Amino acid sequence: MNQPIRFYHRNAIQEVSGTSTTRTVLQYLREDARCTGTKEGCAEGDCGACTVVIGEPDGAGGVVFKAVNACVQFLPTLDGRALFTVEDLRQPDGTLHPVQQALVDCHGSQCGFCTPGFAMSMFALYEKHGHTTTGCAGACEKTRPTREEISNTLTGNLCRCTGYRPIIDAAEQMFDHAPLAPLNIPALARTLDGIQREETFHYEANGRQFDAPRTAEALAALKDANPNVRILAGSTDVGLWVTKQLRDLGDIVYIGQIESFKHVETTEDWIEIGAGVSVDRAYAELVKIYPELEETRQRFASLPIRNAGTLGGNVANGSPIGDSMPGLIALNARVVLQSVNGLREMPLEDLYIAYQKKDMAENEFVAAIRVPTRTGQRAKLQFRAYKLSKRFDSDISAVYAAYSFIADGDAIREPRLVYGGMAATPKRASHAGRARRCALARSHRASRDDRARQRLRAAHRHAREQRLSSGYGQEPAVPLLAGDASAESAR
Repeated sequence: MNQPIRFYHRNAIQEVSGTSTTRTVLQYLREDARCTGTKEGCAEGDCGACTVVIGEPDGAGGVVFKAVNACVQFLPTLDGRALFTVEDLRQPDGTLHPVQQALVDCHGSQCGFCTPGFAMSMFALYEKHGHTTTGCAGACEKTRPTREEISNTLTGNLCRCTGYRPIIDAAEQMFDHAPLAPLNIPALARTLDGIQREETFHYEANGRQFDAPRTAEALAALKDANPNVRILAGSTDVGLWVTKQLRDLGDIVYIGQIESFKHVETTEDWIEIGAGVSVDRAYAELVKIYPELEETRQRFASLPIRNAGTLGGNVANGSPIGDSMPGLIALNARVVLQSVNGLREMPLEDLYIAYQKKDMAENEFVAAIRVPTRTGQRAKLQFRAYKLSKRFDSDISAVYAAYSFIADGDAIREPRLVYGGMAATPKRASHAGRARRCALARSHRASRDDRARQRLRAAHRHAREQRLSSGYGQEPAVPLLAGDASAESAR
């Protein structure tokens, strides 16, 4: 049965029918809802002018708020959630929200085109530091973000006027303004609970279907019935297929409502991350075990993209310039695939056969990623990850390199050298790793470096990434290998 899209916006439950399954939230806001405060700049989730805040129940009587890019989010993904835009900030009597007042006081807006996006990123930060998980009872317990957290929060918002300093100042000062303007979190949570669905959400428009199952088993049944269905997670990449390439995605199955996919489970030997866990949360869990990934976490796109995108989606996409795969392969991660036939597990490095070709049956999908912990012999694991890009923040990798090995006296065991951006798939340089292991065992640094470099170049001789030549890709990759070896020798 065709169902309307139901979500909370402008202090009321909205129901939408008849609009395209790939109509973006931004298009709906500007053209249908006439909420034109949200702007379109790049239409690819890069500039942040379209930033809005999504709220969803946290399962404990509270609401989780996340800043996302409206330009690449499809409207049906809002079902069961709350949508907040810059129009929602001002109080009914005209009083500005503390976020807005701080921007005014600190002169944080000049041309104003980017301001709504900044305001919403700041609003999400304001709510994050303004409530407990169950909402406000009496006086709100408010904490303050550090300047570093503010800067990281705003990496997804670009401004060409202010130089950012007054905006960052405003984010620091927004908690100073009285009266405080908290949302009624318990009331909002009850409202959202009232529009949650127990079964698969099914929406049809213009001959296309959009399904949002609640269980992995329901997803498996949908995928088995229609192997060509498009599986959608955060739409941070697939969204561009529509906005930039004008592609027809066909029928869509959205995994964002599958509760089991949102779980992270840590045991003594493994950390298992469900396919629906956001990139930001996934890396927050991974850095507890592998703090070497902290820089990758901060430089992986921007916060709105990390909020929407999923680690499972990044792995399933399999882009040769994806930031997650080289590090995961270097850590010997495994991928869990699922279908109506059950579960199947394999090393992540074996998933990628060729460009956009994977070792998956047509009815299979990624269910989870499993990363070994640092227990037993892996307590001696040495791990490094490096990202080279034109910009420090919010940019794709030119080359991503990740190395791991187990220290064993003067020798190393199980070396894993993995690169992204240098071939048609994220690729492990196994020959270079073997050369390095043997050379280190003999303690001949010059021999080690020369042999490893030669085999590294050979392993990536046929680079297929069109953004850079194979020679260019190898030039920075070799010094990364040498630099890692030098750091290791210094210890």
